[in-house]
Amino acid sequence: MITAEQVQFYHDNGYLLVKGVYNKEEVEMFRGSVDTFLKRAAASKFDRSHAWQGDYMPPEELKKLVLKGFHDVQYHDAQFSRMITQLNLVGIFAKLIGDNVQLHHTKMMVKPPEKGAAFPMHQDYPYFPHTKHSMMLASIHLDQTNEENGCLHVIPGSHKLGPLPHIGSYYLNHKEYPIASGIPCLAEAGDVLFFNYLTIHGSPINRSDRTRRNILVQVRDPEDLPTNDKHVNWGQGLMLNGINPVFRNYKYEGKLANDETMEL
Repeated sequence: MITAEQVQFYHDNGYLLVKGVYNKEEVEMFRGSVDTFLKRAAASKFDRSHAWQGDYMPPEELKKLVLKGFHDVQYHDAQFSRMITQLNLVGIFAKLIGDNVQLHHTKMMVKPPEKGAAFPMHQDYPYFPHTKHSMMLASIHLDQTNEENGCLHVIPGSHKLGPLPHIGSYYLNHKEYPIASGIPCLAEAGDVLFFNYLTIHGSPINRSDRTRRNILVQVRDPEDLPTNDKHVNWGQGLMLNGINPVFRNYKYEGKLANDETMEL
């Protein structure tokens, strides 16, 4: 569990790194699940690189970079369901958001050795804007992470700036907000970095010979409603803690990634 001082630090700075949320046995188990997942994905038609494009790096360098990103990993392996419902993690969410904590989505992010792509500095807000800005992310580290293998950089207090204009809704002007403008969040395997979706963050290329594996868990207060439904997925709305005070039918009639419709 975290202290009142850590909670205040999060609200003041928009982020908080918590050490040892997961133990060594859990980390090893989740690493195995990630590795198995990647092997299965490589054998399927859904394996692709999610390296960001844009003008922040030379095109010839961008082409060499790889970033493995997969949404909603708990649908592929029950170990990830155990990861996102782990009591230490859920308890921290409840301290930072409030008693009611609702899952929005999860994502696996893997930066392979020597060519793991960078993330330009950005806010997560443009992807899934909400009314009250309770939306936050937990980045679960499964490897030791430093500047050499592309650790996350955050700008403390930047969540207080509110939503900022993004280039193509993807990233901030890299000249105004270079990755070096953030502070590096060095972490050990089992540590978790929490930050608000308005906090400016990004990460450099993995130039090391080590993989950087992270699982991202995005959560919100269930009473913090989205301003649009452009990021809707199967099973969204799972309560990780407390109750959902909002009684309503969830219905989405757009197209999903597999061209099926969804009605919740």
